[in-house]
Parts: sequence; structure tokens; C-alpha cells
Amino acid sequence: MSKGPVLFDLDTPTTVEADTPNPAQAEPVPDLGPDAPEGRAMQTVAVLAARKPSVLARWFWGLLVSVIGAMISIAAWNFVTDLIAQNVILGAIVTGLIAAFVLVCLLIVMRELGAIARLSRIDKIQHQANTAIEGQDLAAARAVVRDVERLYAGRDDLRWGRDRLKERKDDAIEATDALALVERELLAHLDAQAVKEVEVAARQVATVTAMVPLALADVVAAMTANLRMMRRVAEVYGGRGGLLGSWRLARAVMTHLVATGAVAVGDDMLEPLIGGSLLGKLSRRFGEGLVNGALTARVGIAAIEVCRPLPFIVEKKPSARVVVQRALTGFFKK
Repeated sequence: MSKGPVLFDLDTPTTVEADTPNPAQAEPVPDLGPDAPEGRAMQTVAVLAARKPSVLARWFWGLLVSVIGAMISIAAWNFVTDLIAQNVILGAIVTGLIAAFVLVCLLIVMRELGAIARLSRIDKIQHQANTAIEGQDLAAARAVVRDVERLYAGRDDLRWGRDRLKERKDDAIEATDALALVERELLAHLDAQAVKEVEVAARQVATVTAMVPLALADVVAAMTANLRMMRRVAEVYGGRGGLLGSWRLARAVMTHLVATGAVAVGDDMLEPLIGGSLLGKLSRRFGEGLVNGALTARVGIAAIEVCRPLPFIVEKKPSARVVVQRALTGFFKK
């Protein structure tokens, strides 16, 4: 065997060296530092909405409302009786006005109870659908299909889907097929509407947080926009927008987000849109707006999952990252 000198060409890299990534060519990791945007407005909204009042606080507010209600009732009664004693006709008119006001209050209470019952009905249908899928119970799945048909019986925008569902629902031989048919014919159209509502809310929260320098204005704006968004999402899926029902829905959604920790992360969805290096160079106020918009999108996706009568079976679940990209891309264009 020859043991002569061996020549190494240092200018021409070997195949392994050419294909090996060079750490010096990698993009620098963004150093966001202590002033990195955290979405404090949305985190504050989530904590406030998810906070469960103590027993003492519930007793306090309940007794306070009872005392104020009793004082108002006694004052109104004394006012009416004294007025009747002075002038019967004027007293009768005022009595009629008070009776009309009480009637309107009762109608508002009935509407609120109806909104809560509507949300409970949707939650029950969702639970029954999950049970039917887990047990592959075709009879239970067909019962869920009938419940969804009754839920959307008065919706003109779903008339064509209801007709197609009526024609094809008896052909399903498995529970998953029956529910997937409902999802394709009825819920796919509603999913698109709900996602648009989430995009609008995310863009609005991002804009207000970035443009308004007031300390509490961003929290108020984020809370208002998110409550309105959740109310609209519930209405899209057949729920009714009542004050108490909306607050109950908000608590359910925010409690879920706080428990999973999803509300504490937002910049991971922004890097594919604007780049990590650019995110680190943004002003803190502008970065807060982007993160709050991203967190609003996550709240919207959670609201869709809560308000949707059926779980996602064959239709693809909306991605919070895609929603953020579409919403904040429009934000950048503006």
C-alpha cells in the first residue's frame, strides 16, 4: 500500500460540508426584552371575566339589590297612593305608566331567561352529539339531527341546507355520517359567518389598543369588543343575545382560556405574519395592539367551540393563527 503525501483542497468544500447548515447564516433570535408586548388588556379582561365571585360577595350584591328594590317599590307605592288621594285621574295615569314599566321589566327578564335557556339547549345538543359519537349510537345521532333541525327551523338562510339534509339524512348508516351531514349542510355556512365576526373583533381590538394611549381605554375597548363578538357568535349559531346570557357565555369561554393558559401567549401567532425580528423592533404600544388582537382571535375560536351545536367532525376547525393572519393583514393594509 502506498503511503505517499495526500493533497487536500481547502477551497472546495466537501459534499457533507456544503449541505450542513451554517449557524452563522441563521437569522438572529429576536430579543424582545423586558418590554415585550404581552397583551395586558386581554389578560386583564380574561381574569375579570373568569373570576368567580365569593359567597360573601354574592350575598352582598343579592342583599343590596333586594334592599334597593324594596326602597324603590315602597317609594313608588307611597307616591301613587298620595297622588290618587290628591287627584284621582292623575293618579290613575301614573299608575298605568308604572304598570307599563313593570310589564316591560318582566318582558326583559323573560327575554334574559330565554337567552340562557337557548344557550343551555345548544350545550345539551353538543353533549348529546359527543355521546353519540363516542358510543357510535345511530339512534342517538338521529335524535341530535332532529334537535338541530328544530333549532334552525326558522332560519331562512339555512332553508336550502335544511332541504338537502331532509333528503339525505335517512341514508346515513353510522352515527358519525349522520352528524357529519348536518355539519356540511348547515354548520359550514355558519362557521364562515362566525369566523368573520372573530376577524372583525380582532382587528378592532388591535387598532384601538395601538392607537389609544389611555391606560384603561384598551381594557374597556377589549372587553366591549370581546363581549360583542361572543354575543354575535352565539347569535350566528342560534343563541340569543341577552345581557346575562352573554356574561355567562363570556365566563365559560374565559375560564377555559385561563385554565389552559392560552390567554398568556400571543406573539407566537404573529411571527409567521410579520417576522420575529420585526416584532422585536415594533413600538411597545403597537406590539400590545397586535398581541391583544391575536388573543381576541383565540377567544373567538373558543367561543365558536362553545356555541357550535356539534363538535368539528369532518369540517376543519378554524385555526387561530389563520384568523390572526387574515385579520391583522387587513390591519396592516389600513
